[in-house]
Amino acid sequence: MARKFSRASDEAHHRPDHSRPDQHRRARVEVEFDEQTVLGALFGQFDTNLVLIENRLGVYISARGNRVLIEGPDDPVARARDVLKGMHQRLLSGQELDGGAVESLIAMSSEPTLEGIISGMPGGPPAIMIRTRKKTIVPRSPTQIEYMKALISNDVIFALGPAGTGKTYVAVAQAVAQLMSGSVQRLILSRPAVEAGEKIGFLPGDMKEKVDPYLRPLYDALYDCMPPEQVERRIASGEIEIAPIAFMRGRTLADAFVILDEAQNTTPAQMKMFLTRFGQNSRMVVCGDPKQTDLPGGVGASGLNDAVQRLEGVEGIATVRFNIADVVRHPIVGRIVEAYEGKDA
Repeated sequence: MARKFSRASDEAHHRPDHSRPDQHRRARVEVEFDEQTVLGALFGQFDTNLVLIENRLGVYISARGNRVLIEGPDDPVARARDVLKGMHQRLLSGQELDGGAVESLIAMSSEPTLEGIISGMPGGPPAIMIRTRKKTIVPRSPTQIEYMKALISNDVIFALGPAGTGKTYVAVAQAVAQLMSGSVQRLILSRPAVEAGEKIGFLPGDMKEKVDPYLRPLYDALYDCMPPEQVERRIASGEIEIAPIAFMRGRTLADAFVILDEAQNTTPAQMKMFLTRFGQNSRMVVCGDPKQTDLPGGVGASGLNDAVQRLEGVEGIATVRFNIADVVRHPIVGRIVEAYEGKDA
């Protein structure tokens, strides 16, 4: 669907003067898109995607047909061009393009790696991705690029940072991809059964029913990467195991992709026990936010902080640190995290 004239003339008179870039540093770049069938999705309903880029980067964008004109300071104009190319590439490769995807491309546009991520092979998919049965996951923040590389090249990976940065989701996606390819035989997901700041008393039911509420985020990530019937079948066969960390004692986890979520709620003794379960042909990912510990008073230091201090720099072990800028869940989550961390700082 060819798109007609954008805001350049019919809405320019509604803009306050400060929305126009500094005339003394003005640059003009025109981008032409050959595949016009995706232009409606590229621009967004009522040009919402273009407006988002304008607001985030401080540029002025107008569109006529398959041509887009970007005006503003040199660097923001170059970033806006790369973001539009990245958006176009995502659509051509069959990926979704929502507000979160546009936000993530804008965030990555400040990194020198963006061009490689959005281009890949000419006309092909991005250079870094994780393919699962239900979807293809591509990096949505600069640190996710580093994280995806670490998941391929290291035996043990510590992923640290605030909520909404994709630490657990990307790890589960990589685990599912390796299970599907046969490079591992089992997928083991674990987390401490620690209440998040409140006492909920005794839970009814058998052991599985008691611990399932603590493990629900892991189930959610699995169902997003695999059809539900496959998840249930593989859980029943033992190919996928979801259990509290206490169930790991005494085991050797070989030929497995092992993920420990909410690791900040382990004690040093639990963390040592978990890490020493590592077996042949395995990969272990430890995810957590060191600033969100729910350990009860008197327990002592977090096992996650202790492990990172002891093991950082050890061969085969990588530490990836996410920050507020890497939040991809929703832009407001990043602002909430920033407000809380700023207050606590």
